[in-house]
Amino acid sequence: MITVSDIAKEKLEELRRAEGHAESAFLRVGVEGGGCSGLTYQLKFDDEMKADDKLFEDKGVQIVVSKKSFLYLVGTELDFSDGLNGKGFQFKNPNATRTCGCGESFSV
Repeated sequence: MITVSDIAKEKLEELRRAEGHAESAFLRVGVEGGGCSGLTYQLKFDDEMKADDKLFEDKGVQIVVSKKSFLYLVGTELDFSDGLNGKGFQFKNPNATRTCGCGESFSV
């Protein structure tokens, strides 16, 4: 399962409305090869399920992850920070053995 912090939920709702997505749009979370540590996180709003997708819901946020990406993301919490060290979504991934300085890529 993938969870969402309270502040991340608020920011996702704001972003969904600002981008003009329907309330039924879900959050697609994924992993792709790249970045300085080997794998990068992907976030986007979507409304089309694929055959290998897994659907989760936390705090009213529907999250969809492909079966392949789920292997890297199981147990991850999506958070949001607007502190001095940067502003944006953060992944608290217990599977990551190494992350880059910016937190946008990781390895397992």
